[in-house]
Amino acid sequence: MLSLQPVRDIREKQVQLWKELILEYCRSQKIFVIGLEEEFPLFSNPAIERSLSHEAREAFLSALVSEGRAEWLDKGHRKCLILWHRIQEWAGIILNFVKDNGLEDSVMTVEEIRSGIESRGTGAILLLLSACLACVKHIIMRVVEN
Repeated sequence: MLSLQPVRDIREKQVQLWKELILEYCRSQKIFVIGLEEEFPLFSNPAIERSLSHEAREAFLSALVSEGRAEWLDKGHRKCLILWHRIQEWAGIILNFVKDNGLEDSVMTVEEIRSGIESRGTGAILLLLSACLACVKHIIMRVVEN
């Protein structure tokens, strides 16, 4: 299904399947950013010389954005940050890491959270800086609300 389906019900199912495929592929390959105008293995099939149209790529990624599973990194919608976990889930992973390691009263930079020795094995090391910043903002909002 390398072209957008014209029938609404079929297209909705197509979009759902593509969202799941993109998230699982990115999770397994540890990919965080997809460029619409860059080569991406899921979006083409060299054996049959076919690839997804720009419109289809943008539709599938926009569907992920609308569910909070991705964020556009630019106003032109050329690069998309893929969130295998929603920002709230990443924030929870980071908070659990902080609590589990007794770091609640410590001051840590975003880079230490993202790639410090203590964060190894938590998944936080893989977060792009922009995703990590969004998580920190979410954590701050949770703390302020409590």
